[in-house]
Amino acid sequence: MLIYVNLISIISRKMFFKYQNNLEFVISKIKSMMKTLVLSLLLTALCLNAYSQKRKKDPSETESLFRLGFKGGVNLNKIEGKSFKDEFNYNYALGGFIQINLTRKFGLQPEINFVQTTAEQTNDITVVYDDLFFGGDQKKAKLDYLKFAGLLNIDIGPSQRVKLQLGPQWGMLLNENVDSVNSSHDVFKKGEFSVLGGIMLQLPLFHIGTRYEIGLTDLNGIDNQDKWRSQAWQFFVGITL
Repeated sequence: MLIYVNLISIISRKMFFKYQNNLEFVISKIKSMMKTLVLSLLLTALCLNAYSQKRKKDPSETESLFRLGFKGGVNLNKIEGKSFKDEFNYNYALGGFIQINLTRKFGLQPEINFVQTTAEQTNDITVVYDDLFFGGDQKKAKLDYLKFAGLLNIDIGPSQRVKLQLGPQWGMLLNENVDSVNSSHDVFKKGEFSVLGGIMLQLPLFHIGTRYEIGLTDLNGIDNQDKWRSQAWQFFVGITL
């Protein structure tokens, strides 16, 4: 019996020492892994800090709170309605804007633009408005607008170079010229509300972009027989100071 007890005691001590050795080995491994993890985190933090400092010092990756811009380009427009041909016409647009960069992702951009719009009337116009137009020949309308837009700029991606632009617009008709009009009455309404959306690539000095504009106002200033609404694609280039 005594021999059995001694044997059990010897086996227990061996198992305890073996377990203790294994536990110390595991603890040492955990400590080594923790040291490696801490060093890795420190190195990562240092690298990220250095990268962020480099980005802050790079003037091409940051923008001033206020920037002034000028642009010009092509205005592809059409007026929808059975009185006009369903086709886009080439015209031009010139304007300026102020960028207000509120954060790295969002900003405001009020604009003022001079925009020329043209449309060609169909022969149906003489049927609908035979008291205003002579004969059956096709006639053209040229409209000059001064348009005021308030855009929201949303920066896409990590930089501030690509901007999504959305917002409302109001246009004031400065001049209308319609062929063969037999009336002193205004053919087109004097004001137009519209919405537009587009994208702009903002480089350090230059910018390029495109946008789509859709009119919400019925431009028919004669009566309610036909609804006239405008659409336009604009492609522009310019400088930003």
